[in-house]
Amino acid sequence: MKLGKKHKKVKGALQRKIKRIFSNPFTYIGIIIVISICVATYVVYLTESGGRTDSDIDGWFDTIWHTIVAVSAAYFDYYVKSVPGRMASLVLLLFGMIVFSFITGKITSGFMNLLMKGNKGLKKLRNMKGHFIICGWRPGFDKILEAVMNSNPDILSDMIVLVNEAPDQIEQLKSQLQFKDVNYVAGDFADAAVLKRAFISTAQRALVISDQSKKRTELETDSQTVLAVLALKNENPSLYIAAEIMDKKFEEHLQLAHCDEILLTQEYEHGLLATASSGLGYSNVIKSLIGEDAESGIIIDDIPGSFAGKQYKDFLSYVAEKNDEVLVGLLLNTKRNQQSKKSAESSEGQNLESAYNVPMLTPPDDFIIPKDAKSILICANH
Repeated sequence: MKLGKKHKKVKGALQRKIKRIFSNPFTYIGIIIVISICVATYVVYLTESGGRTDSDIDGWFDTIWHTIVAVSAAYFDYYVKSVPGRMASLVLLLFGMIVFSFITGKITSGFMNLLMKGNKGLKKLRNMKGHFIICGWRPGFDKILEAVMNSNPDILSDMIVLVNEAPDQIEQLKSQLQFKDVNYVAGDFADAAVLKRAFISTAQRALVISDQSKKRTELETDSQTVLAVLALKNENPSLYIAAEIMDKKFEEHLQLAHCDEILLTQEYEHGLLATASSGLGYSNVIKSLIGEDAESGIIIDDIPGSFAGKQYKDFLSYVAEKNDEVLVGLLLNTKRNQQSKKSAESSEGQNLESAYNVPMLTPPDDFIIPKDAKSILICANH
């Protein structure tokens, strides 16, 4: 019974496919060309082979070879002598030019279509793993992308995937040499289907910026950011996500969505303006600490495993011997950075916060370093 239904289904699909083929006018043009070539070949065989002329065409093999050369290379390998043979050869030559032009046009069209799809973010990406996804777009995006690439020298440009609804702006961006290998997926980055095209399940990190590709209110923009983080975490729970919002009231929503880092852009801007107003040079200091150079400023680095469970003063002495870095604290509960699905645990009876990536500046000398901690260093670029 099941085999009968399957047979009917296959038969129906085949019939529909045949119907579509014969509803295309190019199908009939192709049939006419094939028939004309066969007839012309037969005419050449009748008038030239078997010693009827001194064209050196002898039998079907030479006749078919004459047809292949005339159609594919647009010249005659044999010098045809009879009038019917010459007319038939001319037909072969003309139809060969038509077929060649059609094939060339199809190939060119295919390459142009592939190029346009790539620029518009519609081309299917190759299988990717461990890549970095940037969701959203806003004016000055090229500066943001350049800063991301400078701050992450381990990520090559072809391992970055942009997901947004600004294809014209991204096409212009990719015209720059440094961004030409960056991948692009067009669509709503809060849509799971679009994220799957970006291979979200195998991505390592994601950055969601406040999208300004369309006219939206701040409420709508932040709502889209929250939806995007939820979709990202749903598709890849171990993904490390940093998201930007404009209104602080959405911070709680992002925390519930298990967003790893939350950036309150306007709050930072207000804070910078406030510190600059003091006239003490705070803004210059902050600019030096948070720079685009991955080798200077504030550096988050791994702590050698031998210091896990030891006192902070021991590690402080170890770093001081290097003379090129200054230890200012620890970053606690960093298991998310290692893509661990287990919750961070406190170490040696210390009462640590349950949140991930908790900075602890200048801890007491007797503080016991947990296993999942990293060091916060200041490194100067001399």
